[in-house]
Amino acid sequence: MVTIRDVAGESGVSVTTVSMVLSNGPSARRISDRTRRRIWKTANRLGYRPNLFARSLRSKRSQNLGVVVFDITDPYCAQILRAIETHVRASGYSPVLADMQNDRAQFQRCLDTLFERRVEGIVALANWTHLETKLYAEICKRNIPAVVIGRELIGHPISSVVVDNAAGTRQVLQHLYELGHNKIAFIRGPKTFIDSAERWGGLESFAREVGLKLDPELVVEIKGRNSTYGEGYQLAEQLVRQRPSFTALVAFDDLTACAAIRALTKFGRVVPRDCSVVGFDDIPSSAFYNPPLTTIQQQLELQGSLGAEIVEELIRASVEKRTVMPRHRKVTPRLIVRESSCPAPRV
Repeated sequence: MVTIRDVAGESGVSVTTVSMVLSNGPSARRISDRTRRRIWKTANRLGYRPNLFARSLRSKRSQNLGVVVFDITDPYCAQILRAIETHVRASGYSPVLADMQNDRAQFQRCLDTLFERRVEGIVALANWTHLETKLYAEICKRNIPAVVIGRELIGHPISSVVVDNAAGTRQVLQHLYELGHNKIAFIRGPKTFIDSAERWGGLESFAREVGLKLDPELVVEIKGRNSTYGEGYQLAEQLVRQRPSFTALVAFDDLTACAAIRALTKFGRVVPRDCSVVGFDDIPSSAFYNPPLTTIQQQLELQGSLGAEIVEELIRASVEKRTVMPRHRKVTPRLIVRESSCPAPRV
């Protein structure tokens, strides 16, 4: 293994000088540009790679960032995780992933794994697992910088990043209303999701403003702890059997929307000619479904980048012994109109 002593010998400077340059810290500015270039050129030629473990011991910093996800196979988690990894890579942090696998019992194991790796901060993706009580207690006890993505925490000492769910569903209903739909079916999200209440609130708010009646017999709810293709299919099938006259369907998320399209097709209803369908999330596959899905784009990668940016700022403040207030950001979603929605059929 090439060491900084090797680089120093080849460069004709001291080990201390090489260390200052390759660490790229504030002290490196005291070294001339010419010397810095010579050191980096030598290091690259020799194939020098920093010993992160040794650096961690010297600096007493791990450069590890913990990321807690509820299910790595969920497209929601995957998109946010990619954005976090892309953002922190440029800052020299290494993400340490803890996947709960949709199992609440795995929560403590995940936290233990992160703390064993001496993470300097945590980004947690909130969901049905009710992270807040245990997570907040651990964070407060250890005084570790943390950001929760997917749960609004204004007034709470932990920072947060959320999408404006209500604004998203308002856009959905406005889109359908302007297309002439007034017999609209809804598949609500699980009660355990805070997102479910927020999204339903946005629908009710717009409906009140324009005087649109939401028929309770055209409203069904996901009973499982998470949305699944199977339950989405069954609920859409239930709607078609009990009240087949609706001309549009609003699903809690894209997975449910795609399942609903499949169920409607089974009953001979062509989407969108006979029934428009709109989802929420804009997962990658939604653009390639048949038909391509009209949906709300949560801007998941933006949420991930914001979460990483905030936790990096909190870590810097902690290292510098500065006190900073929690950061709370709300991302405005966008309506993406594709081929699963069209004007209401004439009666």
